[in-house]
Amino acid sequence: MKLRESNLQKLDQGVYDVLIIGGGINGAVSAAALSGKGARVALIDQRDFAGFTSQQSSNLAWGGIKYLESHDYALVRKLCLSRNHLIHHYPSRVKEIRFFATIDQGFRFHPLFLWAGTWVYWLFGNGFTQIPRLFFKRTIQREEPVVKIDNAAGGFEYSDAYLHDNDSRFVFQFVRSAMDRGCIAANYVESRGARREGDLWIAQARDVIDGRALEIRAKVLINAAGPFVDDHNALTGEETEHHHLFSKGIHLIVPRITPNPRILTFFADDGRLFFVIPMGMRTCIGTTDTRVESPFTEVTDEDRQFVLDNINKRLNLKQPLTRADIIAERCGVRPLVVKATADGSVRDWLQLSRKHEIDVDQTKAHLSIFGGKLTDCVNVGDEVSDIVAQLGVALPHRDYRWYGEPHASVREEYLHQAKLMNLDSYTSPKSIESLSSRLWRRYDQQALELLAEIREDPRQAEVLIKGTDYLRCEIQLAKRQEMIIKLEDFLRRRSKIALVVRHEDIRNAEGLMEACEILFGDQAQQKFDEYFQAQLAEVA
Repeated sequence: MKLRESNLQKLDQGVYDVLIIGGGINGAVSAAALSGKGARVALIDQRDFAGFTSQQSSNLAWGGIKYLESHDYALVRKLCLSRNHLIHHYPSRVKEIRFFATIDQGFRFHPLFLWAGTWVYWLFGNGFTQIPRLFFKRTIQREEPVVKIDNAAGGFEYSDAYLHDNDSRFVFQFVRSAMDRGCIAANYVESRGARREGDLWIAQARDVIDGRALEIRAKVLINAAGPFVDDHNALTGEETEHHHLFSKGIHLIVPRITPNPRILTFFADDGRLFFVIPMGMRTCIGTTDTRVESPFTEVTDEDRQFVLDNINKRLNLKQPLTRADIIAERCGVRPLVVKATADGSVRDWLQLSRKHEIDVDQTKAHLSIFGGKLTDCVNVGDEVSDIVAQLGVALPHRDYRWYGEPHASVREEYLHQAKLMNLDSYTSPKSIESLSSRLWRRYDQQALELLAEIREDPRQAEVLIKGTDYLRCEIQLAKRQEMIIKLEDFLRRRSKIALVVRHEDIRNAEGLMEACEILFGDQAQQKFDEYFQAQLAEVA
């Protein structure tokens, strides 16, 4: 918490080149890109970083194969190349995975036609991934016996990518890299609007935790507030060409359905794509696609039943999944970009893509970022940097590569030290990967600090929170570096514990209170009670 307090004290000191409102994926990559290229950047979010839309995705980095049907070929090509870029530059975090699709008899397209489409998709991605495969019913039965084939016409398999950790962790790593390059970032700081005076934006902000007022000055203002972009533009008096519509998507986390490391893909009863996504010892199933008017949504009984009915209908399970099998739920909105029209009409919203748009007010030096996908995040960062440079902000390191994992030599040195320490001997027998691999993926070069702590005190390599794979030294690092203000920040976003462990099991986990004491000191019991009371209120 000291890091946040230090940053709060700096926020209203001096003039920033850029102030970014919103710490989701768009704001995080904008901050990382601009800071890496030499701009003086401030970043605030009224919640935790990735605390709203960016924590509710499918954890996929995919090229948008479904947009082939709507003939949005330019977008598919762009997203495929962006996916390749992420796999190449984040080899431990973004990994290729096979998507296995089953097609029912009577579906609107024959399996051969769809299989041909996967080859087009593969070519759009420059053949970067493994080639597609065509499946007959007997092949499906042999390779994925959990899939029902009674009504199957066939199937196919192709590649996309997924995040090994959760989406919000991936977003925070951009925020962390921005701070490493001088960005002053603070979560739980609300923007209450801004005005343009001369050559500067003056933003009125409020610390949500203690209510103190802040005034932040910057040459350029970037509205990256996700589904709240339109709301914040109303506060600043900005009129834009684009606006948002919202589509609600939910996922249910259940016990692992299949040990095979592939994503099962179906077309749900209403014709939309439906996924069964591996999540370690768990499986994530969904999603829905329901138009809503507000970004504030919740999982309804109808949503749960839709997902359970569709999955039970298509899988051979020993026992059908019921609500009792649900370990956790995810629910969020997709901000879909539309152009404003005089009559307010919108074309078929189900055909709207997830492409991003950036509206620029040159006179006021104001940017509004609409829509977007995690897959396209690097492009957003670079595009924002180019626009900010055109607005007159000096970027002394314009060609600096601000994204990606550290150089391979850093990883090699880390792995060498880990091997000399016999680090993997500490790996839990229940873990699906080695400890050295896991620490590098989560912390890259900061994992070297963890090795130093373990050498000094081997107890730092012990799992602190029983039933999870988080070590004592990781909790110590989170306290220093990850700006954790509430217990939910750690359990839901910096880690994915709250997504894969049942609520009551977390509450009763041995070591959780000790972790709270490390993170929050004498506020440990207060933070513990605050989190579990909030969870009970949500259930009620």
